[in-house]
Amino acid sequence: MTHLHVHAVSAASTDTAVSMLDAELATHDFQPQLVFAFYGCDHDDRLLHEYLSARFPHAALVGGSSSGGFMTHRGIMGPQAIGLMLVHDDGGDYGAAAAPLGADAARTAETLLLQALAGCGCSGELPELIWVYQAPGREEAVIEGLRRVVGDRCAIVGGSSADNDVSGRWRQIGCGGPMSDGLALAVLLPSSPLGYAFRGGYEPAGPSGVVTAIACEPAAPARSGREILRIDGQPAAEVYNRWIGGRIDQQLADGDGGTILLDTTLCPIATDTSPVEGMSHFLLIHPESVTPNHALRTFCNLDEGARIYAMKGDRQRLVDRAGRVAGQALGALPAGHAGAAGALVVYCGGCKLAVGEDIAHVSEAVVRSLGDVPFIGCFTFGEQGQLIDRNRHGNLMVSAVVFSR
Repeated sequence: MTHLHVHAVSAASTDTAVSMLDAELATHDFQPQLVFAFYGCDHDDRLLHEYLSARFPHAALVGGSSSGGFMTHRGIMGPQAIGLMLVHDDGGDYGAAAAPLGADAARTAETLLLQALAGCGCSGELPELIWVYQAPGREEAVIEGLRRVVGDRCAIVGGSSADNDVSGRWRQIGCGGPMSDGLALAVLLPSSPLGYAFRGGYEPAGPSGVVTAIACEPAAPARSGREILRIDGQPAAEVYNRWIGGRIDQQLADGDGGTILLDTTLCPIATDTSPVEGMSHFLLIHPESVTPNHALRTFCNLDEGARIYAMKGDRQRLVDRAGRVAGQALGALPAGHAGAAGALVVYCGGCKLAVGEDIAHVSEAVVRSLGDVPFIGCFTFGEQGQLIDRNRHGNLMVSAVVFSR
């Protein structure tokens, strides 16, 4: 049987926070097989790692910094918080591995996956789920490397670590210690089934266009990247600005360009991953900045020739979405609601900014869907999950993994 325990404390000093965690954990005498750890980026995660390594020497460890705190079934924890979710499952196998991404992120991911499987005695086996937490920027390469081993036969779920202000202070933590440009992953082969879901909270706004030019390396095998130069042959940022009613007029007027994150959270773009029987499944992409030549930079790779769609959302839809996704993951469990042991939720940091003070209602929506079970939810700068049976990286998305008892 699987048991989950969530512990969350808050203190400006990492020493104090770790002491508070130790006092809470003294009430439990079991040793978990897997530990998820999330914390504000101002904490000294070296101290946290030292403590967790000593307290849980045989547990797989994965996690990192989360934007402005995290959420649990008890509510929102702020940027000074540290949270743990402990997974205890004597009948299951759980492994983890972590390393800097290095020059070849795909190769690193492939190597770490094999190490994690070997570490829990499951070499050659297919995990039920791979959970990843990584530095933003090379998520597609990480998924490519993992797919070399498992294809899309199991879900790859997780997030891109985040800080409070997109200044690059995000961190990742694994069994080997904390990193700033790394990948931590865990393989889950539980004794009871998992339910998972991955969705966005936006709908098409009407306009669409074809990406006709992408800035990419000359030697790249495909015309793909995160800087869109042209949409339908016109400067990409100008086309996008028309789609969203002139929200980024100021950045276009400024010859230096600039960030547009906050201006575009409720009006991202998307690709249609695969229309099925008339149903579209959109992968959201968050525009990040405008360049001096009116190109559009994003947090997700796009291919030249791809059709992109203007999307729209609102605060209430984003508040409700996490609960709906958690409910979908719960519904995927064979035993249904009565079989849930707890959950792990990934909620986009950009969506968190968009809902503002209503973020407390996001955790309440998850509680309403899951009932009286523990959960922890991190706020990320990129989300990974499975859409139409294919593992993908997107933005402004929500994922949930529900563990059964």
